[in-house]
Amino acid sequence: MSDVLENPQVLLDEVAAGLKAGTMVPYIGPGVSALQEQAVPMGPEALADFFATKTTLPKRAQGNPWAAAQYIESYRFRDTVTLWMQEAFAAAVPPSPFHAWIAGLPLPLIIDTWYAGEMRAALAGRPEAAGDWAEVQGITRAGIGEDRWFRFYDAAGNAIDAETAAKAKTLLYTPHGGVAPDANFLISDADYVEVLTEIDIQTPIPEEVRHRRTGMGFVFLGCRFHDQLLRTYARQVMKRSSDRHYAVVELDALTRNERRFLEEQGIQAIDLPLAEALDRLMA
Repeated sequence: MSDVLENPQVLLDEVAAGLKAGTMVPYIGPGVSALQEQAVPMGPEALADFFATKTTLPKRAQGNPWAAAQYIESYRFRDTVTLWMQEAFAAAVPPSPFHAWIAGLPLPLIIDTWYAGEMRAALAGRPEAAGDWAEVQGITRAGIGEDRWFRFYDAAGNAIDAETAAKAKTLLYTPHGGVAPDANFLISDADYVEVLTEIDIQTPIPEEVRHRRTGMGFVFLGCRFHDQLLRTYARQVMKRSSDRHYAVVELDALTRNERRFLEEQGIQAIDLPLAEALDRLMA
């Protein structure tokens, strides 16, 4: 993050041009849908609060969904974690106008970092483009009996292989999984310990994602980086891309760690309220 802030509109114009040209990757967090009231948890703290309505959590797990899921998995088994995650995200989250706008752009790669599935729904809402996109989701390795980190799906939600997915014009990457189409959830501490042991060598990141991010700029929208896990994922997913990235943030609301993360990664802050920035991008 530069010490000298550039004009937000100039930066948004750069982002919009990159998105429309397909040379930029939107990295979308739950904050986009959270601009409207939703019936499902739209952020890590809200998900931890949901778990707290299902069972009494130890102090160390309160406010932390990954620790909460680990506690539930340890005492009530993995099936309970999956069942409660499905319950948490049972209500459909309608795609926002921004999701719909993104779905209509010629983007090689879209990243959706939350479980609710609204980006998938936005793409699925374009039946004329059903053969033009595919999805790859991160999955838990708990109890699956397979040496794999992710699964691929077509627009109808059918499992496909990596070669078929690679032919799609747009690849949607949901690194933490999603409620649709198959209730894949990367959520517990144990899930992430496995991933983080290998993420430096990129094994948990699909090869096609690594291919498509090469030389691309990233724009972070509706994301927070106040937790080490969230920073680690963003850092590893954007490896070997371009050296020009952006994040729509309100600087006064950032933690010291978030500011340091933006600076270390060379991410240019666009200091605007998210709703205003999205409206300007779509104008």
